[in-house]
Amino acid sequence: MKKNKFLISLVLIILFPYVYSTTSRPTWPKTNKHFVLVHGGCHGAWSWYKIVALMRSSGHNVTAIDLGASGINPKPVLEIPRLSDYLSPLMEFMASLPEDQKVVLVGHSLGGFAISKAMESFPEKISVAVFFAALMPGPALSAATLYTKDLALATTLVRPVYLHSPEDISKEMVLSRKKYGSVRRVFIGAAEDKILMKELQQYMIEKNPPDEMKEILGSDHMAMMSK
Repeated sequence: MKKNKFLISLVLIILFPYVYSTTSRPTWPKTNKHFVLVHGGCHGAWSWYKIVALMRSSGHNVTAIDLGASGINPKPVLEIPRLSDYLSPLMEFMASLPEDQKVVLVGHSLGGFAISKAMESFPEKISVAVFFAALMPGPALSAATLYTKDLALATTLVRPVYLHSPEDISKEMVLSRKKYGSVRRVFIGAAEDKILMKELQQYMIEKNPPDEMKEILGSDHMAMMSK
């Protein structure tokens, strides 16, 4: 009997920190956020794999999206002739979020177009939009203009990307100050970016100033892997 009581006491002592930690506080820190990561052209959700693990281990919720005909999205590239087809996985995800939930929306490279469209369509569901070495159109900066300035994005082929027409881009990417402009915006540049060249970064910042700017020193275009 004494032996059993001893064993029970020992188990309680061992388990007490875990029981206390799960009953006295929520599973996630109060400051946890939901990050939605959107890849660039020719890539997929897989490109974020390093920082997804780090962010989740810090207690944040992270969702990495595969856009149309990208990553493990099953559509062949020829089945997404319109920009809206390419962006639809992100639009569907944003529509599925509860009305009272806000996310931190991060777009890399060509993913800047995707998050811009989401900002225009779902501004109330985004706490901040982060353009991470990304194309950053705006109400006074045409997406079609940026697209034609930076066709080098299409040369980094991992999985083929559909080259949408400037007309389609102009039609799909209509951004307003009322909606797109209501979302706080951050631009993060990569100091050694050889795709989104420094001149284009400066052009976007001057024509469409963000609320905040950061630069990752020593990083190339794939900053989530190099730094």
